Amino acid sequence: MSTSANDGPGSTAAGNGHSNASLTSSRSTEVSKLDRVVIRFAGDSGDGMQLTGDRFTSEAAAFGNDLSTMPNFPAEIRAPQGTIPGVSSFQVHFADYDILTPGDRPDVLVAMNPAALKANVRDVPQGGTIILNTDDFTKRNLVKVGYDNDPLDDETLSAFQVHRVAMSTLTQGALADTGLGKKDAERCKNMFALGLLSWMYHRPTEGTERFLREKFAKKPDIAEANILAFRAGWNYGETTESFATTFEVAPAKLDQGTYRQITGNTALAYGIVAAGQQSGLQILLGTYPITPASDILHELSKHKNYGIITFQAEDEIAGIGAALGASYGGALGVTSTSGPGIALKSETIGLGVMTELPLVVIDVQRGGPSTGLPTKTEQADLLQAMFGRNGESPVPIIAPLSPADCFDAAIEATRIALKYRTPVLLLSDGAIANGSEPWLIPNVEDLPDLRVEFAQEANATDGSGEFWPYVRDPETLARAWAVPGTAGLQHRIGGLEKADGTGHISYDPDNHEKMVRLRQAKVDGIDVPDLVVDDPSGGKARVLALGWGSSYGPIGAACRRVRKLGMPIAQAHLRHLNPLPANLGDVLRSYDKVVVPEMNLGQLALLLRGKFLVDIHSYTKVAGLPFKAEELQDVFAEIITSHVPEGVK
Repeated sequence: MSTSANDGPGSTAAGNGHSNASLTSSRSTEVSKLDRVVIRFAGDSGDGMQLTGDRFTSEAAAFGNDLSTMPNFPAEIRAPQGTIPGVSSFQVHFADYDILTPGDRPDVLVAMNPAALKANVRDVPQGGTIILNTDDFTKRNLVKVGYDNDPLDDETLSAFQVHRVAMSTLTQGALADTGLGKKDAERCKNMFALGLLSWMYHRPTEGTERFLREKFAKKPDIAEANILAFRAGWNYGETTESFATTFEVAPAKLDQGTYRQITGNTALAYGIVAAGQQSGLQILLGTYPITPASDILHELSKHKNYGIITFQAEDEIAGIGAALGASYGGALGVTSTSGPGIALKSETIGLGVMTELPLVVIDVQRGGPSTGLPTKTEQADLLQAMFGRNGESPVPIIAPLSPADCFDAAIEATRIALKYRTPVLLLSDGAIANGSEPWLIPNVEDLPDLRVEFAQEANATDGSGEFWPYVRDPETLARAWAVPGTAGLQHRIGGLEKADGTGHISYDPDNHEKMVRLRQAKVDGIDVPDLVVDDPSGGKARVLALGWGSSYGPIGAACRRVRKLGMPIAQAHLRHLNPLPANLGDVLRSYDKVVVPEMNLGQLALLLRGKFLVDIHSYTKVAGLPFKAEELQDVFAEIITSHVPEGVK
């Protein structure tokens, strides 16, 4: 949803107000003004919690709030109904200031059944609000998830503000005159919940109604049923005496510009489209569907008008083979996958290293090993990206830090691939891919020029008048790139070792040594920006928190909390993981303690220890869930308070 000062109702430019809701309140309730709220919608995987959360998020974006989201859903297409493994949830954190994470704990939990309650209640802080669909709290459903007694009748929920709402019954009543059957009517209860929460938090409503009419345009009766359920939820909040207070979260003061809500996968797709336009090259995405990367294929398939070709191959190997073939033919090959797919693509990535062709390989990391946790997040593919190929096979590695940053990361990966003639690995992860946040839409004029000069004439250094494919640019060490069929530039490339310059097959040991070192030197020489350190204390901090990938948000939020406690701490984040920033060694050695939180067993810490011989405090987590700011706050505070600088007793 694009937002601009001139877009009219339902859209917001940074710093502007919000449109009036189409449903207006007539009952006088106390209005509490808040700076931030975290809401989690939870229910069975068939209850539409992802759609509900996404719609609430869209209205928060239209309102002008800063926001961050965390979808969480089962890997199974249809997990067992009413069970804890089958619970699907969507958490949205929205605020009137710049936020970095989807929030640690929900201030409000909407639980559609006992399984959703049991799976999520431990995350709700004391005094938090729980809204329950009481219709699903049947004896059978309670027993299914291990409740011996009904938590609505004992002291289980005494620490919370509990609102009991018969959502299924009320939804069916609101749709009684539509002619829908009982089962179809009950499916609309998620829109009832959305309407109730929209009333509680003064969210605009016309955008949701417009969305429902567009989504179900071919089934107008279903569209109107969902709208009636949505209005019924809003009207329930308006008329019931159960809710004495409503809440307001003002728009955030963001940098001036035009914003839209965006997920990481969508931002990656847009970045690839923009890179194609800026380079003037046709893009071919050769890929195979895999969670959580499939949405990149879905999105890019919509943009054929920008010279994008999408090819859904029969397997991962065929997908990357097509992409590399496209690069050989003078286009830009792109492939997308997750960790298991990277394992299958490794031989072709090595072929790309040997042939020195541009290739963008997107890895949306998920829990592993093997099939692992397809819908959960992890950062455990870093060492595979660095070393997961036979022989000395170096590739540059880029890691976006947030959903919106995926756009710039895709352009940066393309820049490196084209300029240095090399495959580039882009490491996103599930939290970034499915999470969303406001994205400041850039001006096209500000995007980098990625145009490429193809070889047009013979370049042999021996005066033979031939074209040699491995004659290199002295600055970048990139080899010449000739489009097949160009007159006079016949050449041969492949997976066997190449003779320097000519590209002929060579088994000469001295030549192999030279070519291996040239390929490594090319990657080592890639220009990447220096690491920037954030230290508001002006250099007083003796502890540095260093992260990569999606740990940026939790680390940043934790550093903010620690600083509010009066403890100085510096923060830095790595976007380029190979090669590393040239000043990284000096930065690491300038702090007494360096702590590296990672959603793996310490892969970046291992690399940093080996390269810079600096002791790294590694804090790791492999639960399939992102870090919480509160857990990192405790880790950072303990390290700071336990650290005694040299010479101090």
